[in-house]
Amino acid sequence: MSQNTESTFLAVTVANLLPYLRRYARALTGSQKTGDSYAAATLEALLADRSVFEQGFSDKVALFRAFHLIWTSAGAPVSDPEDGLAAHAQRHLKALTANTREALLLHTIEEFTAIEIAQIMGTNAADVDRLIHIARAEMEDSITGRILVIEDEAIIAMDLQDIVADMGHAITGVARTHDGAVRLAGRDHPDLILSDIQLADGSSGIDAVNEILIAASDIPVIFITAFPERLLTGKRPEPAFVITKPYSEQQVRSAVSQAMFFASTETLTA
Repeated sequence: MSQNTESTFLAVTVANLLPYLRRYARALTGSQKTGDSYAAATLEALLADRSVFEQGFSDKVALFRAFHLIWTSAGAPVSDPEDGLAAHAQRHLKALTANTREALLLHTIEEFTAIEIAQIMGTNAADVDRLIHIARAEMEDSITGRILVIEDEAIIAMDLQDIVADMGHAITGVARTHDGAVRLAGRDHPDLILSDIQLADGSSGIDAVNEILIAASDIPVIFITAFPERLLTGKRPEPAFVITKPYSEQQVRSAVSQAMFFASTETLTA
């Protein structure tokens, strides 16, 4: 294979995986801007040195390993200090054990195995298992709150309620439409929103969230969708937290715990 062909192949490979790296980066930092900056730095590093793709890892592991090397070399920072919930998040993050958020997100959101996470983080599978266990305990015990669920499929809505209730959170209500979501949020202010994209009457979960955030911009939001790449195009403001349908219980638990730490969800344009 010629060098030009190899470069083209790598560019296509990275482009296909980039939405997932960006999803991880923004969940890790709690900020679209900060997360995308680290993703961009990773791409710049790969232009200069693509040897990580020649070390026998899968393509996705190689890309995330390149990101992790840059992330750790920068001291694993989070988004710049802000007011409100974001500042509150910074105080909680200082108490977390090092590398626990990374291991938990890689496992639950990106669905890497312990062995793959060990390859990404430069450690061993036993240490990864330990970090994940610590992360779950530390994050789930730190913050509880009230959650609004925007979901038109009854079975999924019930499942989400069961998961977050088991974590100790209260449910302010379940909305199946745009208008219902806005009405519920106005009646009982939630601390977190879990939202589908396409709702029962053809309305948009994105529109509903944007309208809610006009009145209360400090609410973190988790979008749940079968097509996460549609929210990770880089062409408009995007959410910090996105999980994919069909989801696992641990993905929801991890995303909820992370979102309670960060208040950086930005409004979207439908």
